[in-house]
Amino acid sequence: MKNLEDLQKEISKDLDKLDIQELKKKYLAQDGLIRKAFSEISNVSKEDKAEYGKELNNLKNEIEKKISSYDSSPVTETKRIDPTAPFDTNTDPDKRPRVLDLDGSSHLLMKELRILTDIFLSMGFDIVESRQIDDDYHMFESLNFPKGHPARDMYDTFWTEDGLILPAHTSTMQNRILSSTEPPIRTVIPGRCFRNESTDSGHEHTFFQCEGVYVDKGISISNMIATIKEFLETYLETKLKVKIQPAYFPFTEPDAEFTISCPFCNQKGCSTCGYTGWIELMGCGMIHPNVLKFAGINPEIYSGFAWGFGLDRLAMIRNNIPEIRELRAGNIKFLRKY
Repeated sequence: MKNLEDLQKEISKDLDKLDIQELKKKYLAQDGLIRKAFSEISNVSKEDKAEYGKELNNLKNEIEKKISSYDSSPVTETKRIDPTAPFDTNTDPDKRPRVLDLDGSSHLLMKELRILTDIFLSMGFDIVESRQIDDDYHMFESLNFPKGHPARDMYDTFWTEDGLILPAHTSTMQNRILSSTEPPIRTVIPGRCFRNESTDSGHEHTFFQCEGVYVDKGISISNMIATIKEFLETYLETKLKVKIQPAYFPFTEPDAEFTISCPFCNQKGCSTCGYTGWIELMGCGMIHPNVLKFAGINPEIYSGFAWGFGLDRLAMIRNNIPEIRELRAGNIKFLRKY
């Protein structure tokens, strides 16, 4: 009981001296003084236990009441920004708070996204934004991943409790586009993707991908190579050597990795290309006949190709950025630089 009296005196001093976080930490945390006092109730004599528990609860309530008064006190603001307010021409533009530039978001990824979509629009492609939550059918089944197929393990994905999925690739939009549009189909699908993987200088769990699909009569691999090469040379503003090498994706056949000559070292070898002179940039291939069938397109009449590349990595190459995590770290110096 003497310890309880000492605790009461200490609380009386701290109620006006400590802020809300300090009070919570000192008294109500797992290792706080109130919790510790409750754990010592077994050492109190039998005749004093009821009074000890009552007094300790009163002290606990006193602290919680003080914390509650902090929480309910009005927040004072020096200046409140109304984002819905009309533009005031009398306001000093340099002092006006801004989230967006006049031409849209100023973040590097959004700038690069605008550049590449403008290029594809000039090449005759439509732009369709991807979804940020989808279902199993569009993520897997419509793309020739039957239930239980081992190729699903290639995508360690995030699932919600009700069976929805955060897309691991923007290919989730393929079936919707192919089934709702008559060929010829030329569409580019940018969007945010999510993968449950470890992060390092070249990998992130969240990133932007840009999917492309082209379906028409008589489409071949040479059309695919020419289309992707034309885009990359325009985007990177340099002539490139390209090659494709075998890969595996259930929704394309044949499948390939699209590789370009390193634009930084002219194939002499540097840290960007791993001293090989080549950079593996994206997966691509001819759309699998089953994917066309799922969308109601006759593969005997039409053929097409698809590709998917990471906008983050492409932006890193174009802007000579060595670390992918910088793109989302919120580093003020980095954001100001780009």
